Amino acid sequence: MPTRPRTQIFVASTLYGAATLAAALDADCFAPADRRLLLLSNNATTPETTASLDTMPGFDRLRGRFDRVLSWNETISPFHPGGWSPRADDAPLWERYLRLLWGLGDDHIHLVVESIQVNPALAICQLFPDAPIDVYADGLMSYGPTRNKLDPLVGTRIDRLLHLDLVPGLTPLLLTEFGVESQTVPTDAFTKVLGEISDASGPLDVPEGAALLLGQYLSALGILTPEEEEQLHVRMVRGAAERGHREVVFKPHPSAPARWSRMLEQEAEKLDIALTVLDSPVLAEVLYQRVRPALVVGCFSTALLTAATFYGLDTARTGTGLLLERLTPYQNSNRIPVTIVDALVPGLDGHGADGGPRTPAGPREIEGLVTAVGYAMQHQIYPQLRPAAERYLAAHLDQVTWRYFKRRRLTALALPGAIPSQLAFIPRNATVRRVARSARAVQRRLKKRAAFG
Repeated sequence: MPTRPRTQIFVASTLYGAATLAAALDADCFAPADRRLLLLSNNATTPETTASLDTMPGFDRLRGRFDRVLSWNETISPFHPGGWSPRADDAPLWERYLRLLWGLGDDHIHLVVESIQVNPALAICQLFPDAPIDVYADGLMSYGPTRNKLDPLVGTRIDRLLHLDLVPGLTPLLLTEFGVESQTVPTDAFTKVLGEISDASGPLDVPEGAALLLGQYLSALGILTPEEEEQLHVRMVRGAAERGHREVVFKPHPSAPARWSRMLEQEAEKLDIALTVLDSPVLAEVLYQRVRPALVVGCFSTALLTAATFYGLDTARTGTGLLLERLTPYQNSNRIPVTIVDALVPGLDGHGADGGPRTPAGPREIEGLVTAVGYAMQHQIYPQLRPAAERYLAAHLDQVTWRYFKRRRLTALALPGAIPSQLAFIPRNATVRRVARSARAVQRRLKKRAAFG
């Protein structure tokens, strides 16, 4: 009896993620297959007006590693990839439709997806209920807990978590509730792929050795207001100028409004520094290879860690203190990336003026911190982490590490740092609550003034 063909389907939504998959393939992280399909998903808010991944500079260098490139957006049109999932009763019909549309026949399917907790990855896994799953992570969220409780029918099919070694010595927490083991994608394989993308990215009118500022679109997530995010970028320019950099390159988020760069231009003119706004959709890592920036500044971008860990570049953070205050609820999946960057990357002013640590945390410190924050975020999914969280909080909770926790959260979980039992009446006292709210409002205004003043 002939064996059924084996088809691997790789799902990617970013060029960085596609590069991670290419590196994993080059490093033989996957078993041989009869066919390898790359399924692209444009998860932008308005994908119709956002450039598709396969049109980005350098993608052609990755295409040859796959037998076919497919579009998830076209497959489920007019639905949005982030908002559509099959009804349970319709899943068998959809699987039959996809096998016919993509010419899969009765092949054995092996899925390789990112962000398994949400669509489109979750929807695709539901459509192939017999397929084993590998999850790959290209960012700092892999070090944090699974953001939602996964259906065991999906979670128990996951074999591995493939991730980049962004924080050497730190083991990802993601999916460990299902006993999923993590496997590192070799750094040399990843940087080699990035080199291929860099070679194909065309000319870049960017000065060598300048300070590189990484823009993020945090107001779109509702974390900051547009005005606060504009001020965050202006502060990056000021900080770079205070460090003596006379040439600055700003790499805006692809979805950010153009007016932000105009504010930066005004600030740069006032400070008498040369500002270049990069309008080409290239990866930050392409700039690392091509122009070797003297300094990389950002908020909590994964690119800060790739700059420091993979390319040995100087990095600086700003705005993380405000982000740690603003992230809600406490379970917000951005909390671990912000925490890691805040703990490991030096502050832009070099003095920890934003309340962050003056010196980067070491491997043991960051492991204990991430474990404690991860447990506080998702204690129901990771009850086994409670003893480690208690040890860390009992030994390390001080004026610096308090920024990573909320007293209300610690109180709800009865962890060290919670409200003492003799003061337990306070949450039930209306007058005390009113005074406390007023005090917190004043404190937030002072912190905001200090952060952006």
